[in-house]
Amino acid sequence: MNWWQPESFQKRLPLLRQRGAVIRAIRAYFDSCGFHEVETPALQISPGLEPHIMAFGTMLENHDGSPRQQMYLHTSPEFAMKKLLTAGAGDIYQICPTYRNREESPTHSPEFSMMEWYRTGANYWHIMDDCVQLLRAVASAAGITHYRHKGRTSNPFAIWQVISVAEAFWQYCKIDILGSVGDAAALHEHCARIGVRTDSGDAWDDIFFRIMGEKIEPMLGSPAPTLLYDYPAHMAALSRVKAADTRVAERVEMYVAGLELANGFSELTDAAVQNARFVADMDFKEQTYGFRYPIDADFIAALEFGMPECSGIALGVDRLVMLATGADDIHDIRWAPVI
Repeated sequence: MNWWQPESFQKRLPLLRQRGAVIRAIRAYFDSCGFHEVETPALQISPGLEPHIMAFGTMLENHDGSPRQQMYLHTSPEFAMKKLLTAGAGDIYQICPTYRNREESPTHSPEFSMMEWYRTGANYWHIMDDCVQLLRAVASAAGITHYRHKGRTSNPFAIWQVISVAEAFWQYCKIDILGSVGDAAALHEHCARIGVRTDSGDAWDDIFFRIMGEKIEPMLGSPAPTLLYDYPAHMAALSRVKAADTRVAERVEMYVAGLELANGFSELTDAAVQNARFVADMDFKEQTYGFRYPIDADFIAALEFGMPECSGIALGVDRLVMLATGADDIHDIRWAPVI
């Protein structure tokens, strides 16, 4: 049955009403904290430069139909929002449609709603506190005590688990992950011990994420949400390296009931370092997938001009609604699902 037929739509309507309550609660929280809501263009010169995320492209045309400029639908509003930070916008947030090609599953959609927020003069610990307060505010507004996903529950009003990546690998797998960075052979041996399949051609990062997906992520976010922080330094292209331990970058991810919900950083502000990371990431993308996306020179210029010290995070609104309603499929909580 098509989603727009009344019988199908009415079954989803209570979830959609709850979606509205969640989004109103998000805005109420950030408005109460003195943030300004912003709106930036979805069409960008550079869609986002994470090596494994794919974008939708389109060609802008002149009046005569001749090609003018290759553009992309953003995979995150990050670059545009950071330009606003450079301009002096202060603490800002945005809720917007976001687009990622080749993504389709019960928790992924090629078009989805993302929210990002940035605090100036703050680091990732401030963002972590926002995560705690936001999820509690949303739960209160939605009239729930627990978030739910596939039989698991997460109580945002309980004490959250706050654990580093190194601590998580040791606690759940007895692996010294920072001591093994770059040593794929060592991770292969650990995988044989803990029962994780690997292939001979797997790189270190491939094995890292396989261990994460099979042995660590299922342990996170229940009975309370988890904040997983301090990733190996090479895994956080837009975050700054931790001054007290240069093996790691100041990156944090939030997990609720086993579902990854948000990803944030103490933001990198060094233009030269950022540009070098982008070039390396696009070199990797071209080697892996056969193409690359352009680097936004205007974004690098903004960093050179002087983006303020800040922290920021991106949160999947649709996933938060799923958690608040207990829905199993991301398309059930969107007013008009992507076909």
